[in-house]
Amino acid sequence: MLAILGFLTIGVFLYSIISKRLSVIVALVFIPIVFGLIGGFGLDLGDHMLEGIQLVAPTGVMLGFAILFFGVMSNAGMFDPILSRILKIVKGDPLKVVIGTLIFAMIAHLDGSGASTFLIVIPALLPLYDRLGMSRLVLAGVVGLGAGLMNIMPWGGPTARAGTAIGIDPGAIFIPLLPSMFVGFLWLLFVAYYLGKKERARVGIQSIEYDVTTDQTEEQIQMKRPKLFLVNVLVTILALATLVLQWLPLPVVFIIAFVVALLINYPNPKEQMNQVQLQAAGMVPVLSIIFAAGIFTGILTGTGMIEAMAVALVNIIPEQIGGSLPALIAIISMPLSLVFNPDAYYFGVMPILAQSAEMYGVPSIEVAQASVLGQMTVGFPLSPLTASTFLLIGLAQVELGDHQRFMFKWAFLTTLIMSAFALLTGVISAW
Repeated sequence: MLAILGFLTIGVFLYSIISKRLSVIVALVFIPIVFGLIGGFGLDLGDHMLEGIQLVAPTGVMLGFAILFFGVMSNAGMFDPILSRILKIVKGDPLKVVIGTLIFAMIAHLDGSGASTFLIVIPALLPLYDRLGMSRLVLAGVVGLGAGLMNIMPWGGPTARAGTAIGIDPGAIFIPLLPSMFVGFLWLLFVAYYLGKKERARVGIQSIEYDVTTDQTEEQIQMKRPKLFLVNVLVTILALATLVLQWLPLPVVFIIAFVVALLINYPNPKEQMNQVQLQAAGMVPVLSIIFAAGIFTGILTGTGMIEAMAVALVNIIPEQIGGSLPALIAIISMPLSLVFNPDAYYFGVMPILAQSAEMYGVPSIEVAQASVLGQMTVGFPLSPLTASTFLLIGLAQVELGDHQRFMFKWAFLTTLIMSAFALLTGVISAW
């Protein structure tokens, strides 16, 4: 009975958000409460919800302050000299342009937001691509691949959701995957080289200069702090090193980094509050979903629904493949981006898979790591289930079908290569 109730909760949740009957935040809170009441848990739901919120609080803090920190650094102009230098190096060589596009996209995606990455990169590079006669599909595809790889970062949506759903620090999921990400980066450099060679053969090398900073508004220019460029780079490197080496907990790293960034770049209290307000539009929806997800997972876990569903799945899954779940999930993780949006998968599907894997002696963290190798990371820039995809193709002025046909094979191969390396290094299990 409890398993049936759990599957109904997940089913109604998936239906409500895929069909857009409810917003994600409303569905995450309302649906589990309704089914919890139907199951007779009554006043116990309050305790379960609070436990879930407490579980996700560190992740929420980390995400919020990561958005604030990278937003301040972007407003201060830390990325501008790096990106301008890239464009000066590539000049009119399509091969260098495509490789520069990949690096540009990866740097821009340090804040973990697909929308901001596409808004920064595509308008800056589209005139250059058009002037050289290069393919807009290459522009959209390479930007998507670079952003997708960087979306595995612990403050990116999928890794944070994965950690939230199973109660594990996103950093613990991310750090063992760093070697696989590096291999993925090398592979994407090869892809960019291959595509760039094809574009060079098609349109040739031309003499041209282009500067990414020319389209900035007067307000954006006034917020720049070019004299503090090296200081901001050092602060960012120190923050990222502290994160990777785990000298401090992730939420603490970004709280301190954000405060330091404000003190250095905007010592005036009014400017400091203005920077917070500028990032609020991007920060509030993310935090709302994270804490709503805490209620969702808190109820499903506290009532025992997840455990009951896992037992039911274990009885169905052949014992011979039970221990291979992480490997199987890794292989299909990228295509799953076309079927499930991140909230549906990480809060609805993955916890059941993780619990099922544990019953075969496989740690749930491996299911999370297998999932983030493709599901709404490498796969998000071509999924029709995320608004960022339509922003990307809209800015690049390409058709969704053409974009998907062009990008799918490269995205899928990227996931397969990273998955193979994760298997070889023992991060995820094959049996």
